[in-house]
Amino acid sequence: MFNGLLDLPWWGYVVVALVFTHITIAAVTIFLHRCQAHRALDLHPIISHFFRFWLWLTTGMVTKEWAAIHRKHHAACETVDDPHSPQILGIKKVFWEGAELYRKESKNLATMEKYGKGTPDDWIERHVYTPYSAHGIALMAVIDILLFGPLGLTIWAVQMAWIPITAAGIINGIGHYWGYRNFSAEDASTNISPWGILIGGEELHNNHHAYATSAKLSSKWYEFDIGWLYIRSFEILGLAKVKRVAPKVKLNFAKTGCDAETVQAVITHRYEVMAKYVKLLKQTMGEEIQRLHPQGVHFDVKTFRRWLHLGETELKAPEQAELKQALNSSSVLATIYSMRQELAMVWERSTLTQEQLVKQLDDWCKRAESSGIEALRQFSQRLRCYA
Repeated sequence: MFNGLLDLPWWGYVVVALVFTHITIAAVTIFLHRCQAHRALDLHPIISHFFRFWLWLTTGMVTKEWAAIHRKHHAACETVDDPHSPQILGIKKVFWEGAELYRKESKNLATMEKYGKGTPDDWIERHVYTPYSAHGIALMAVIDILLFGPLGLTIWAVQMAWIPITAAGIINGIGHYWGYRNFSAEDASTNISPWGILIGGEELHNNHHAYATSAKLSSKWYEFDIGWLYIRSFEILGLAKVKRVAPKVKLNFAKTGCDAETVQAVITHRYEVMAKYVKLLKQTMGEEIQRLHPQGVHFDVKTFRRWLHLGETELKAPEQAELKQALNSSSVLATIYSMRQELAMVWERSTLTQEQLVKQLDDWCKRAESSGIEALRQFSQRLRCYA
């Protein structure tokens, strides 16, 4: 019986499977996601084509299709046009049928035409990778069997299941359903784990949605993005060029008033600003909600935070009624809610002049500091320090 060209101990086959799948993950996050879909970096042709070839062998995914579907996801996130939103389709469907949702959207010619521009269109893409996408998978099966014998089929099966489970299921599903959030992005994106290793850094999905064109997905000091480690290594070797990373928040505690620099910084870091708003006011909201419970107002801090994020017009009728009751019952909650909505208008009113925006933000800070809510005063003083 043919046992393959390589005779390895049992753990050797496990290592091979992990290495093979990790290379695939690296190809997806570095090449397909950060390079092709978001143009956050440029890759040397050798690295770029290696990733393309490897993805052809291990996934059969076409670069144009993947980039187009992902760009549409960002453009229509959490709406009925989102190809794979668990908020719309349900977590079970996206987690278990993520690959099917991908294949369905890949047949949408309108999506390919609108969102697929700028991806590789050379001879090998037109004559091999795209028309014969399934042939790469078959070739990988042959290679695995030749190298490892019957066990090669097991390694191949793991390779074939890896992306549908990790990318289509975990990232597209859990990454918009469960986890923690550093930024109040305008969607339900979450960071699954602060250590982005198993899925190449894609675990930091909320960070990505806050700054989609950043080549680096980690944000906090305790977060680790292994994809960024590989990118920096390529850059040092002259095999990659980073074009964009997320801007860092800078605070100038000597500032006591708002100016044009403050407005620009607040607009740039608006997702961080809103996340900090909720974080600093969380205890105040919790205490006030607890005080209202004897009056028949039954909701928790998480629900109120959701109301803050969505705004009244985006809530369903029963929730609108519940929110109205809460705001009428508590001047503190009413102030927190209205001030949050007014702050968002700083970056939503793009037609205002710079001077008008500075005046609007300065007026907001003055009213926040005289509101009688200590946490709101602290937030406002910190907001003035953005630089």
